[in-house]
Amino acid sequence: MRPDVIVNVAMSADGKISTRERRQVRISGSQDFTRVDRLKAGCDAILIGIGTVLADDPSLTVKSEECRDYRRKRGWNENPIRVVVDSSGRTPNDSSFLNKGRGTRVVVVSKKADPDTISKLEKKAIVLVIGNDEVDLPFLMDTLGEMGIRRIMVEGGGTLIGGLIRAQLVNEIYVFIGNIIIGGKDSPTFADGEGFIQESSFTRLALLDAHQMEGGILLHWKVSEAKTA
Repeated sequence: MRPDVIVNVAMSADGKISTRERRQVRISGSQDFTRVDRLKAGCDAILIGIGTVLADDPSLTVKSEECRDYRRKRGWNENPIRVVVDSSGRTPNDSSFLNKGRGTRVVVVSKKADPDTISKLEKKAIVLVIGNDEVDLPFLMDTLGEMGIRRIMVEGGGTLIGGLIRAQLVNEIYVFIGNIIIGGKDSPTFADGEGFIQESSFTRLALLDAHQMEGGILLHWKVSEAKTA
């Protein structure tokens, strides 16, 4: 069984998640950070794309002691399994993803990744080879489900999230819309990539909740078309 996939993203009022240079932007504040930490603590795994690793160098660790204690009391590692989709094997050996915090790391590459690069990554992470030129996302979700992962949180970036949405693999979406405008036709959105052409193909959502937070608004959506197998 595939895991439930929960996308969490913060975007500007004009729908951008970063600048056109892909620089990290602070869109939400401490209240939302606490919410995200709790959401992360309740998941079996965290998933990001290689672009996020290269741009932001995240550790993907659970930050608060309260949330880490929550996980330890349930017999879990204090950090969820951390997974990066990295078709070419570009994850830096000195990245925070590979080096900060306890727990399991998984690097997912395609068959085009260099074998020497894979060997180096295997010293710090589990390496899964899935797909030919790029990672096959449905097969990845099947594999993560076989690993016992039942709930996975996706933190970006836009290309990965867009691919997951097109493959109908997303179950829920949390979007914090901040009170800033970033602008720029080349600035990334939270669902980049090929997109849809026909209106009949658009992903349909059901709004579960909406409330104001830190000068912005938090929306919680359910995705209607997610495929469980």
